[in-house]
Amino acid sequence: MALEIAVGPQKLVLNQGFGFVLTDQDGQIDWPTDKGFYYSDTRLISSWRIYADGEPWDLLNSGNIAFFAARIFLGNRRLVTESGELAAGTLGLTVSRSLQGGMHEDLDLVNHGLTTAHFNLEIAMRSDFADLFEVKSKAIVRRGRVTTSWSAARATLTTTYENVDFHRRLTVQARNATSTPVYANGRLSFDVQVAPGATWHACLLYSFSDGKRRERAPSECVEHCLHSKSAKRLADWEAKSLTIRTSNQEIYRFYHQSLQDMGALRLPLEGTDHLEFVPAAGIPWFVGLFGRDSLIVSLQNAMVYPDFPRGSLEVLGRLQARKRDDYRDAEPGKIMHELRTGELAHFKLIPHTPYYGTADATPLYLIVLHNAWRSTGDEDLLSRHMATAERCLDWIDKYGDRDGDGFQEYETRSTAGYENQGWKDSGEALVYPDGSLVKGPKALCELQGYVYDAWRRMAEIYDALGKRRQAAALRTKAATLYRKFNEQFWDEESGFYAFCLDGEKRPVLSVASNPGHCLWSGIVPRDRAARVVKRLMADDMWSGWGIRTLSSKHPAFNPHSYQNGSVWPHDNGLIALGFRRYGFADETAQVARDVSRTAAYFQQHRMPELYAGLQREPTNFPVQYLGANVPQAWAAGSCFSLLQALLGFQPDAPAGKLYLDPSLPEWMPDLELKNLQVGRRSFDIRFARQGDGRTTWELLRGDVRAVSERSIATYGGEDPQAADPAAVPA
Repeated sequence: MALEIAVGPQKLVLNQGFGFVLTDQDGQIDWPTDKGFYYSDTRLISSWRIYADGEPWDLLNSGNIAFFAARIFLGNRRLVTESGELAAGTLGLTVSRSLQGGMHEDLDLVNHGLTTAHFNLEIAMRSDFADLFEVKSKAIVRRGRVTTSWSAARATLTTTYENVDFHRRLTVQARNATSTPVYANGRLSFDVQVAPGATWHACLLYSFSDGKRRERAPSECVEHCLHSKSAKRLADWEAKSLTIRTSNQEIYRFYHQSLQDMGALRLPLEGTDHLEFVPAAGIPWFVGLFGRDSLIVSLQNAMVYPDFPRGSLEVLGRLQARKRDDYRDAEPGKIMHELRTGELAHFKLIPHTPYYGTADATPLYLIVLHNAWRSTGDEDLLSRHMATAERCLDWIDKYGDRDGDGFQEYETRSTAGYENQGWKDSGEALVYPDGSLVKGPKALCELQGYVYDAWRRMAEIYDALGKRRQAAALRTKAATLYRKFNEQFWDEESGFYAFCLDGEKRPVLSVASNPGHCLWSGIVPRDRAARVVKRLMADDMWSGWGIRTLSSKHPAFNPHSYQNGSVWPHDNGLIALGFRRYGFADETAQVARDVSRTAAYFQQHRMPELYAGLQREPTNFPVQYLGANVPQAWAAGSCFSLLQALLGFQPDAPAGKLYLDPSLPEWMPDLELKNLQVGRRSFDIRFARQGDGRTTWELLRGDVRAVSERSIATYGGEDPQAADPAAVPA
């Protein structure tokens, strides 16, 4: 029998809204560290330790009971107290936490000994109020003043940080304590006496304030947390979303955990609710609003919950740039990259107020708008966001194409801007074949594909609005880009596309995963698609756990790097959609199989942001990237992309139709969808793989006239003037 391996970081994570708690598995924060209690991009608690008469406790076990709650079980070490000796393991201490706005913490002691235990239970806390950016970079600068006060009457410890008009406050109040708390010498202490077999309890309520709003701790003990508002909202999200059944337990568990992760990452933003929400990009470093991430996640959720994109379209449209601001890399019509609310952003020491250094979010906004309309059939979406969309189109023409050559390029104008502004945005992500860094304004191959796709989709929207002239103009521009792209980016010798054009318009022929996105966008001619697919599935790119970001034969390859050889699940999900778009069902199934198999190795089947691009062997297993965000929104959403690809999912809600092109692999011979929504219609559908390899389907619930089969490969790789826009995959 195979041994089950659970790979993952040795940490506990709680999150809710803009707050999260990141601790060691014993629930403690041992300074120095990047762990802590965080709220609104500020670390409110930088050290948290619990003692019995100055002695640490030993971890027995710990784990999450929900994304916002956890329990930690501890035992005492040998203690010599004033009332006698306590053998190790005599006392059981349970620390329970629930983060819902503020945090409720329960301390529960039980005495398993034969004599009364009398000792001091002490909690040592420190608050550095460090900005999240500085914690991440390990370069913390104290700018303001920290003050602490203790109210014995209210049993409340208040710690405040002030720097001119920037304020943060943490209050910790003891309630329902069996003994009276005191605060001295930097420690909150309880004089504990517990008879044999007896218990002792105290609640600690942690409330957070940013000077404008206060997040109060829930008053209910953690044992009631599964009936809380957060738990009910998660249950509501799961109930309203697509449900799947399959005999393949790997993908079933991957899907279920991904659905929970998506619901766990919701941000409380104006214009959204608990069903149409914008997710945080990931825990711990990306708890904030991101443009590219939220848009790709919106596309991933098309089959799971088609109304999902409404939140992203609303919030990102509201924050669309209206003027040029070089420090923030903002230009009129551009969709933002990242919004931060910590001290550095407050004093504009970083440009994230918001920062607009992303070249792909603007065309992706158009793709998402079209996809949301095709999935919901809601024409109000178009009227509500058309002004934003047209400003996006203007930005693509005036600013996205920096030099008027017909391609999209980027280069930061900011003194604090990002060198790379595609999804591979780390500083070392774009490399020449010799391993040196690409210089100058860069024209990524996938950016051209995104714009091509956006123009085609917007042309269809203009057709629906009766604006034929605008639709024709966009199709003409798409046709021109299609031809230019395939003339200048294609390398016949290698049978692959250039990663990008550099500042001198020279093709960069490093073999990377980016051209896979061009398949998804449909900018690849059909007669070249097979060569692109073959190159992506070659041994140097295919790790067995997924497609690598960079070829293992490249001088800059490092399987443990952030984007130069690692594997990103969302990248593989989009590439799988591209494979299906061109009819490569077997390769799609291989990507889906091995990415879902990878998820099975991680704790709770929770997919991390990325993992190492090591070659799969019979005796190894996936290795998580050390700084990966877990949970992470588009990593979770990769499961949804893979299912879309396997089923050939093509919604056409404006026409009241759902088209399917299912191709189930041997490893997943059956799949049932319940509550699949397309527009105002809802369906239950059962799919089954037959002995001859065909996939059949049966409509269990819904209008049989609304569902039919159509090849998903009818679009993409054709003359764009002749392509059928009605067959754009979700």
